[in-house]
Amino acid sequence: MSSLLVLDELSATIDGAAIVRDLALDVAERQVVGLIGPNGSGKTTALRCVYRALRPSGGAVWIDGQELSRMPLRDSARVIAALTQEGRADLDFTVEEVVALGRAPHLRGNQALSARERDLCHQAMARMEVLHLAGRGVLSLSGGERQRVLVARALVQEPRLLVLDEPTNHLDLHHQIRLLSMLREPGPGVLVTLHDLNLAASACDRLAVLSHGTLVASGPPADVLTEQLLREVFGVEASVVRHPLTGVPQVLYDLGAATTTEGNPA
Repeated sequence: MSSLLVLDELSATIDGAAIVRDLALDVAERQVVGLIGPNGSGKTTALRCVYRALRPSGGAVWIDGQELSRMPLRDSARVIAALTQEGRADLDFTVEEVVALGRAPHLRGNQALSARERDLCHQAMARMEVLHLAGRGVLSLSGGERQRVLVARALVQEPRLLVLDEPTNHLDLHHQIRLLSMLREPGPGVLVTLHDLNLAASACDRLAVLSHGTLVASGPPADVLTEQLLREVFGVEASVVRHPLTGVPQVLYDLGAATTTEGNPA
């Protein structure tokens, strides 16, 4: 299976502090890779290098065999779509208008959407269950509704790689499950950060664990999510069991036995 995305010894420094160190990671076509780790471990910083909000201080990002920094921004925007934690709408566009912005990298100037593109927007809104909100201003929506609109916008972009930073934030349980189930369907490669380890194990083909900006484990969820790793990286005591239907690992936490993870604030 060929690699769509390659992080080649990627490092990132912010205000003189090394946030990510020599990260080696790849995402294959149609593969879902979950980036997990405690707060402050460098997950979001790594994603910012992928969607070009931050220039790496070392190493390189490769997308489909091309070094990302050498690609025109429009070209990379046609390949990579991102849902960021900072994603918000300051202007009260309608839901339909916000979703249509996902086609911007594919258009020239004020070029109108084609019939196919309008249908694509319609399908994405229906898929994320926001079609009934199409005429509403996004500033009138709840946090969860806005999140689903932004996911629809990313889908309309028709990327080969979808980069999602905590996409389940603000979503109720139904929409968390619906979104992560969608990631399992045939489609673009996905690099996603998640705090819910049980959802990550269910949704991802592979998990990569960051601690203090360094990759400490990578592989199938069954190999990565061990009681020792949970203790050493996340500072929690837990039992790992197999889901009775799917067999994927599920974490059962002992709420009375939390430890500390020095240098990784919770």
